[in-house]
Formats: sequence, structure tokens, C-alpha cells
Amino acid sequence: MAMGNLGRLLAAGRRALAGQGRPVWSPPPGPSEPPVALVYRGPATLPGCPEAVAALLKSSRWGFDVRYVGPDEVLPLSRRALAGATLYAQPGGGSLKRGYRHLRHHRDEIRQFVHSGGRYLGICLGGYLAGATPGFGLLPGDTDQYIASAAATVRSERNTVVPVSWRGRRRTLFFQDGPYFWLRPGAGADVLATYPNGTIAALSTVFGAGRVGVVGPHPEATDDWYVDAGLPIAGQLGTDLGCDLVDTVMRP
Repeated sequence: MAMGNLGRLLAAGRRALAGQGRPVWSPPPGPSEPPVALVYRGPATLPGCPEAVAALLKSSRWGFDVRYVGPDEVLPLSRRALAGATLYAQPGGGSLKRGYRHLRHHRDEIRQFVHSGGRYLGICLGGYLAGATPGFGLLPGDTDQYIASAAATVRSERNTVVPVSWRGRRRTLFFQDGPYFWLRPGAGADVLATYPNGTIAALSTVFGAGRVGVVGPHPEATDDWYVDAGLPIAGQLGTDLGCDLVDTVMRP
């Protein structure tokens, strides 16, 4: 970022004083800048999903500086872009096979980013992609379709709603063929939410020095998602739950 006139004057003054062997004065630090979050927007997602995730991140207590990344964005998804970010968000999208086909060449970059201390937020397709078959391999286990699980309360791929128990509270969230998550025996994770059949709907876990947060339903869904799908809004929207997931994934 280019310095303003004051910044240039201060820099010049410090250089001059340093050359004379005098103590160098430094201005007090300004307020800390918000953390940078990268939100993928491209062929591995669907219109409206990245924007809803961006709005969720901006509304959280972290007040993220959100930047879109993707093949048609000003900022491409790359190792360099990830190096300047705190969190990478993978929104919902279409099929897992199609999504991974577009993102597989970024797999190592994303894994290194998280392993080195970055945060990964995956919603719906982004949750599937955190798994391993196929995916980025960020979870101590894998993912599968909730609609194909035993005693699932939803059996269709159509837009609908699904009840979950989020930290012991019953809530209803927008849902479209999202994943459930399973863990290897002995694997550690913070389970935030479960579906009615007991499978995991949202969790957070560590990966190297970083942390991963994933959710099958859509807590970021706005009221127009429900209206467009002809669905009733059962109680409040899930923004508070989405923010809870963000807080958990940002935990040290």
C-alpha cells in the first residue's frame, strides 16, 4: 500500500535521524486492521452462495476484510493470495465431482495454508470438499450425503429445510443435499451440531497449526433463499449459528 504524504515525511525523517546516529522516533501503532478472509467465487459454486458467506463473515464480530478469489476475479486463488489471509471460505455449490474438478489443482495450496495456521470454513459443498473422497483431506475422517444416511429426515436433493440440534438447541436451517461428517475412531473434534438421526451436521477440528470448520446445512442463507424456494422461515435465520461456527474456527 502506498504511503501518504505524512507517511513519506515520517519515513524520510527517520532515515535522516538514523544517519546522524540519533534515536529514531516511531509513531504509535494505529488500530489493528480486520483479518482478511478469502471467499471463493467461481465455477465450483453457485450464484448467491459466495455473497451470503461474505455477508456472514462481515457481520461476525471479527469484521473480516472479505475478498473474492477465483478464475474470473481480480484476485486469483493462489498460494500468494492465501499467504495474505487469515481464513479461506469455500461456499456451497453444485456436485462434489464437478466442484473438485475445478479445485483439485489448488488442493496442496489449501492444505499448506491451513496446516501452517490458516482457517478453513466450508459450507455444504465446502464441507464435502474438506473431506477426502474426493477433497482436500482436512478432516480426521470423511463426509457423505445426509440424505443417504440411515433414518435421514430428508431424502430429496431439492431445496428444503432440516432440523438440527446446535449445542443442544433445536433449530431449523436451509438445506440442499448437504453432507454429514464422520470421524475415525479416537479422532478429536468439536461437534457443534447434529441431525435428527445423530449424524454430525457441523464440527470444528485442527489440521496442523490451523483449524477447520464445516457445516452441512446453510446457516448463512438469507430470507430470499427461502422465498425463492417457496419455503417458510421457521423462526429466526441461522446467522447466529454461522457466527458461532466462525468464532469456533477462529479459536487459537
